[in-house]
Amino acid sequence: MVFASLDDLAKRVDDPGLDIRAEDFMVLQNAGPKSGYAMPEAGYLPIPQKLARAGVKDMVRISDARMSGTAYGTIVLHVSPEAAIGGPLALVKNGDRIKLSVRERKIDLLVSNEELTKRKAAWRAPSEPPTRGYAKLYMDHVLQAEHGCDFDFCAGVERQAISDSRTSGRTCRRD
Repeated sequence: MVFASLDDLAKRVDDPGLDIRAEDFMVLQNAGPKSGYAMPEAGYLPIPQKLARAGVKDMVRISDARMSGTAYGTIVLHVSPEAAIGGPLALVKNGDRIKLSVRERKIDLLVSNEELTKRKAAWRAPSEPPTRGYAKLYMDHVLQAEHGCDFDFCAGVERQAISDSRTSGRTCRRD
């Protein structure tokens, strides 16, 4: 079950008509650093009320968000590159099969390469990039989760190559 954003999650997760079962994986997209939500502590996706009332205590939940260390359960966080820049999480659709192996430290979307290519070609950013001010500075320079969500010019790493016109590809270094 894919939720396209935090707003989508809040709107639908407790809808009695939500077509979700205990064995489904819950996927939250667009909650990473460049999502517009700035990677909030939202990775602890709630168990839908209809399943919780039936005794479900845990489900696999996957997101590009983060969460507090006080939460528990089967949760994959900080997926990167994030959905908001077209990372693999952006290509997941309702009904897709996902294979998760803790032993191999691997997660696979069980969708054909042909289908993934189509989805990637059809993908669009969830929102228009800001054109000025701190929001533009943030979006142009914040790094992905595996780099600590720091600004590239503070972290001394190469700017991330993102397949859109928002980046220049120059190298930023600490002085």
